[in-house]
Amino acid sequence: MLAFENVTRVFHNGTGVFNLEFQLQPGRIVALIGLNGAGKTTLMRLALGMLRPQHGTVRLLGHPVDAIRPEAWCRVGTLIEAPAGYPELTARENLLISCLLHGADTSLLRDSLRVWELESVAERRFRHLSQGTRQRVGLASALQHDPGLVVLDEPGSSLDPASVILLRDQLTRRARQGAAVLVSSHHLDEVSRIADRVLLMNAGRLIGELDTTGSDLERRFFEHIRADDERRREKRKHDDRGRTC
Repeated sequence: MLAFENVTRVFHNGTGVFNLEFQLQPGRIVALIGLNGAGKTTLMRLALGMLRPQHGTVRLLGHPVDAIRPEAWCRVGTLIEAPAGYPELTARENLLISCLLHGADTSLLRDSLRVWELESVAERRFRHLSQGTRQRVGLASALQHDPGLVVLDEPGSSLDPASVILLRDQLTRRARQGAAVLVSSHHLDEVSRIADRVLLMNAGRLIGELDTTGSDLERRFFEHIRADDERRREKRKHDDRGRTC
């Protein structure tokens, strides 16, 4: 459903993502975790064609992302950084537009409002909604058309505990039905409950996987990050000595 093949994208300040390699299969949930600035959102923007790689290839639904036909995007559900919505339209109208843009049956709207507990605010303008409610509207918009590929950037942001459980149930149910799910998060305990794989990202690179069995996930996560930082420092020292010689 999604594949990164030696993908690199570097920005003017030298940050970016480097030599990314991974695959996302149907029916699997892959979580991407890392510190702020690790490159998670950049990876997701590359996955959706919002950024273009300078090297390597991103494949979406089996094709290079820049060659995907417009109708194929109807099989993708996304939420990147913040939920998008027309501020002067109601929650219901925003979800209706999303249905139409994805070529979905508008009768799905009723279930979407019910599942995401939005019925009481359905006629309220998007700009008047709380941040957490906007997030639920964004998640409903991303998932209501039953996409085969789901890409969510920090989907638990702003959600209360009850909504986090709702999100967890929705993602696991969709994976059981065959959807491929890529989700970024810094909530280790939460992703460990649902993810089949947890990929570690640091300084723009994928540095391995985190075993989510056992306790002290945060401790093991930071140990991986510190070890990678130390390897990079030692490499820089070695390179600097080589240039001096």
